[in-house]
Amino acid sequence: MRNQVLEMAVKAGAGHIAPSFSCIDILVALYYGGVLRLGSKNPKWVNRDRFILSKGHAAVALYVVLADLGFFPVSELMTFAQNGSRLGAHAEDTIPGVEASTGSLGHGLSIAAGIALSAKMDKKKYRCFVLLGDGESHEGSVWEAAMFAAYHRLNNLIAIVDYNGLSATDFFKNYLEIEPLKKKWEAFGWEVVVVEGHSFKELLRVFNNQHFCSSDNPLVVIALTTKGKGVSFMENNPIWHYRIPVGEELEIARRELLSDK
Repeated sequence: MRNQVLEMAVKAGAGHIAPSFSCIDILVALYYGGVLRLGSKNPKWVNRDRFILSKGHAAVALYVVLADLGFFPVSELMTFAQNGSRLGAHAEDTIPGVEASTGSLGHGLSIAAGIALSAKMDKKKYRCFVLLGDGESHEGSVWEAAMFAAYHRLNNLIAIVDYNGLSATDFFKNYLEIEPLKKKWEAFGWEVVVVEGHSFKELLRVFNNQHFCSSDNPLVVIALTTKGKGVSFMENNPIWHYRIPVGEELEIARRELLSDK
């Protein structure tokens, strides 16, 4: 799937490769690990679990998953970010399987909290999952939504923070640290678990743990990840938030991703 993301971005000359690589294992765990209750045959099923990609710039990774699961044709992937394509650089809710238009950072958790509250009011059993970027955690609206969710005891809401330590241009430690992140979420009334974000075993242990469903508090999973995971020269390198590899860089990336299969 990382290789597919790479090829889509290269053809389009656009897309956020490194941020997609850091979260794609999380998406695979959610969609293939028996966590999300949904399906491409009935994408608007009223009792489906909802997933919101708040870090909408990683849409290319979500597209790969949704196409593989049959929400739209796999052949459409290579139209990503090109004229006439519905697969834009940020996720939009006109695409089958995409619950909300995102990419304006700081909004996804608010949307997810509203959906989770709606489920509670309607006595529905579906859950709402939302994937946030760690740089997104600088947004005040994230913490307003966190307060709201805890106050309303939205234990059907699961937030996941893709914690790779980098935003668009630099490491947090160089301009605005977000630590102690676990203690901050706990102070806002959330149950908090820290996991290795590239370990399916750890991710699924938390996502499939019934203890968290019986808790009265919303859950946040802080997933420790590596930005650019899978390509050596992209990993933990701030310049690769926007860049697309060319020439020798592209050949190295292809070799490393294919050898990783």
